[in-house]
Amino acid sequence: MAEKVIQEEKRVFMTGNEVVAWGALAANAEIMYGYPITPQNEIMHYWTRLAPKNEREFLQTEDELSAGFTTNGGVMAGRRAFTATAGPGNTLMQEPISMAEAMRLPTVTIVQQRGGPSTATVIYSQQEVTLTTLGGNGEGLRVVYSTATHQELFDYTIKAFNTAWKYRFPTFVLADGYQAKMRESLVMYDPAAKGIEMFPTEPFVGKEGTPGVDREPGHFRNTYNVEEELYDVLQQHFADYNKMTPEVAEYKEIGSKESKVVVIAHGVVARGAKAAVEDLRAEGFNVGFFRPVTLRPLAVPELREVANNADKILVVESANGQMDRLLKEAIYGCSAEMLSLFKPGVGITAEEIEARVREIV
Repeated sequence: MAEKVIQEEKRVFMTGNEVVAWGALAANAEIMYGYPITPQNEIMHYWTRLAPKNEREFLQTEDELSAGFTTNGGVMAGRRAFTATAGPGNTLMQEPISMAEAMRLPTVTIVQQRGGPSTATVIYSQQEVTLTTLGGNGEGLRVVYSTATHQELFDYTIKAFNTAWKYRFPTFVLADGYQAKMRESLVMYDPAAKGIEMFPTEPFVGKEGTPGVDREPGHFRNTYNVEEELYDVLQQHFADYNKMTPEVAEYKEIGSKESKVVVIAHGVVARGAKAAVEDLRAEGFNVGFFRPVTLRPLAVPELREVANNADKILVVESANGQMDRLLKEAIYGCSAEMLSLFKPGVGITAEEIEARVREIV
């Protein structure tokens, strides 16, 4: 494999889909399995341009089910593999992702959210939060990073590979159609130059030696004969996930722990929420901002502190309360009143958020 895809830091101006392809290259991804669906198509297009020049590979599959299962297979063979999808493709991909969850396979999936349900729009929404965090049968043992800028798309695409391979839970970068299509400046870099050590990959099958004699046998299962056997395996998965959570959960905030009104938003909507809160604070309003970077797992202790100190929490999202439901589970029993500004499938401006806050303060 060619080394040093990015020789030195450089400022670039590109679409979010192109950023993801470069981020995967920088993370030493070896192969992408994919099937076209808007608005993520250009991730495949850019990857197929970049891959041959950098000794990487691409396989277009017959549908998203196959893209997910081939990603699982690539990972089992020890390949640093990833896929990308959106909307109905994300729906189809839940079956292989559930298998990855069951078998603890470190898959990386990029989701560029579009409007739903079904085909709906190909443009934008935040309506794939429930599907991405808790989709499929199982318990939602996944890591989901919600990005807000192109710089974060690059940073968290790199980080997603390390998180997946270190903890062995399926890991997602959850962006949206706006981030996919718009152009924005960012700084690309070689992770090693930033002191980021990439967690190594290894094959789960096909290792040298005799299992049980020369090495520990591997047990990669997604089916069990009796209930108790599955129950015992899941207890270890839950323990591993809970142990990982404090190391993985991320958030950003502005004055959230001492403000009486706190605006909570994620992804690209958080940009407008942050701008609104900064304007209001400049006018003297006692308003804070909290943004979950990981939607799964959430930073629960920090959220509960916010929800016990504030009088009101305003949840803003381009969905009809998909993040709100996650938050309510996390802060159940806390004292703050929960209010909302939901616009499913539609962008939300800083002016709209600021106006809503002025109504409730």
